[in-house]
Amino acid sequence: MTTTAGARPNATLSEALPRGIVLLGCGKMGGAMLEGWLAGGLPASKVTVLDPVPSERLTALAGEGLRLNPDEIGAADVCLLAVKPQFMEEAIGPVTGLGAEGCLYVSIAAGLTIRWFEDRLGGEARIVRCMPNTPAAVGKGITALIPNGPAGTAGLEAAEGRCAAIGRTVRLKCEAQMDAVTGVSGSGPAYVFHLIEAMAAAGEAEGLAPDLAMSLARATEIGAGALAEGAEESAAQLRINVTSPKGTTAEGLAVLMEELPDLMRRTVGAAAARSRELAG
Repeated sequence: MTTTAGARPNATLSEALPRGIVLLGCGKMGGAMLEGWLAGGLPASKVTVLDPVPSERLTALAGEGLRLNPDEIGAADVCLLAVKPQFMEEAIGPVTGLGAEGCLYVSIAAGLTIRWFEDRLGGEARIVRCMPNTPAAVGKGITALIPNGPAGTAGLEAAEGRCAAIGRTVRLKCEAQMDAVTGVSGSGPAYVFHLIEAMAAAGEAEGLAPDLAMSLARATEIGAGALAEGAEESAAQLRINVTSPKGTTAEGLAVLMEELPDLMRRTVGAAAARSRELAG
């Protein structure tokens, strides 16, 4: 698995998509990626969205040139397949012809395999399966990618270029790894948000006002994440660095480390298992 970091210059993102991008579905994840691309310099006029229940944000962007549910899609450089897996079968029809004009299909549908899409888009369709996460909306996402044969290295690099605008990218060695990726980074932001909730609730239980407890929990998670991002040390070493022997942190970690590793294994395992179930 290899990793690529950083976002490319604004002009590069726009110039790399002369025919624009089509989003089939624009829910939370598709919307997060769209916001990342727009922030990265992609004009709204280069975006076409097909969504039966468009959000207020999409309606507003339509006023800025975004093509929302047009009668004719037209050609595109990339088609992001962002419909929920259980609805993809009925939704994919309108974009099946885009591949004949050289469009690269990028799927973020959890659980749906490359073979699933090849059966519906054709064996020669260029497909890259991806798993991003919602921090993409603020340019802090991480996306795992793997291409099919027709997409090859060129398609993989093109997809990486689009995803680099919304955060980091990693290449997978085999598609089977995608279920674990889904359980770790795809679903992971929700785990972190819940940890913030739990820390704030624990602070309240110790006598803090709710707003103060939440402010402390949020700032702590954000700060620790930033520290981890810029550090050369491992996460384990960072933990050791702030744990004085027989101190308060050590006492708290004694409880957390007894239960958290097994709990996290079961959490990620459950998410990965659901990803495999969605593949049928």
